[in-house]
Amino acid sequence: MQLRVYNTLTRKKEEFVSLKPQQAGIYSCGPTVYKYAHIGNLRAYVFMDELRRILEYNGYKVKSVMNITDVGHLVSDADDGEDKMERSAHETGKTPLEIAAFYTDQFMKDIDALNIKRPTVCPKATDNIPEMIAIVQALLDKGYAYETEDGIYFSVEKFPEYGKLSGINLSEQRHGARVEVNDFKRHPVDFALWKKAAPNHLQQWDSPWGRGFPGWHIECTAMSKKYLGETFDIHTGGVDHIPIHHENEIAQAECWLGHKAVNYWMHSEFMLIDGGKMSKSLGNTYTVTDVVQRGYRPVEFRYFCLNVHYRQKINFTWDGLAAAKTAYGKLCAQLLAHKASDVPSDPDVLASYKEKFVAAINDDLNVPLALGVLWNLVKLPKSRDVYNLALDFDKVFALDLDKIVPPKEDVPDDVQQLAQARFAARQAKNWAESDRLREEIARRGYEVRDKADGFELSKK
Repeated sequence: MQLRVYNTLTRKKEEFVSLKPQQAGIYSCGPTVYKYAHIGNLRAYVFMDELRRILEYNGYKVKSVMNITDVGHLVSDADDGEDKMERSAHETGKTPLEIAAFYTDQFMKDIDALNIKRPTVCPKATDNIPEMIAIVQALLDKGYAYETEDGIYFSVEKFPEYGKLSGINLSEQRHGARVEVNDFKRHPVDFALWKKAAPNHLQQWDSPWGRGFPGWHIECTAMSKKYLGETFDIHTGGVDHIPIHHENEIAQAECWLGHKAVNYWMHSEFMLIDGGKMSKSLGNTYTVTDVVQRGYRPVEFRYFCLNVHYRQKINFTWDGLAAAKTAYGKLCAQLLAHKASDVPSDPDVLASYKEKFVAAINDDLNVPLALGVLWNLVKLPKSRDVYNLALDFDKVFALDLDKIVPPKEDVPDDVQQLAQARFAARQAKNWAESDRLREEIARRGYEVRDKADGFELSKK
């Protein structure tokens, strides 16, 4: 079955046809590295990874580009408020460079833990300022942008197709319905390409319009074109990017280039928490470290994510994650039984399961349905052939099915959770808490031994 994907721009599923045979270029909006990424953020990168893996499973050579936003992303996505990096610098007393380096490193550790393949290229915004300035100047020269006292703005009214991604109506935005009115703007939806910086601003560069820094939207256009070319295959992100960030990317890119810039726009839905919105501003977010401290492995969180289609909202609860952990454990136990059997399976039966698997993943990345195929597969009579086919499917799932080993002992869940919490405490160099948890584990009759890659529990 030919791969079909849902294109947000056309609002329908389309057959995926790459610009170059069996090659695919993907640009994904990366993190703004001013705080830890929460699990809601990371769902978008699990989706990015599934897309890449499914393309590769179909024989494509994928070039994946994900930017690192280390300047220019204001507190409001619509050019209002303080730069997020600047605010974090003021709050911590560190430089934006130090903050960006720390949180970029943490983000990479998180995606590694979740078996998310690192993108082919991860360019930083601050390394691509000249490219951004060149595009801004080109838009000014072509009459699509104008200069004000506080920066260079893109005139959305010069692009008649503005709103084609999100469906917004410019006439309804005239009086600032979507964003607060900025007296410098000709239209309330006009967006900043370049902001002129105050003398005390921590990040600023020379430009034809004085010292300043780029707008958030121009960064992605500059870096996607630099690394993927003037037109590329797929642009991904979260649904929150549709109405402002990606709408603005389309406008500035197409006006600059004079032609279509992206063939397929793909977006992942929100992760809710206990049925409500999850966000840093609401203070109700969890990180990968929080997940580990609660006694769960990152791969179990990945399994939780894969059970809901990327275009559907997913509701995170700790009970839901516990259920995912139990299901993942049962799946691993089934596969271990298959691995131990030398009995062959009917090749035609296995071929039918592979056909169902490919049909699922190629129907707009229907990974939950593909997981259902895997579960039906492991119900077959025990056979090493079933195990081997499951490992083939795991090229897409990335659930470490090749790494499962028989449990050494039936250690109670509460002891395992204490050991996981102690491991997290050691990673955080909280030695007092680590020692307290070791003593608690010992009181329950177990001994924990530290290893280079984790720990080992055994009965005393």
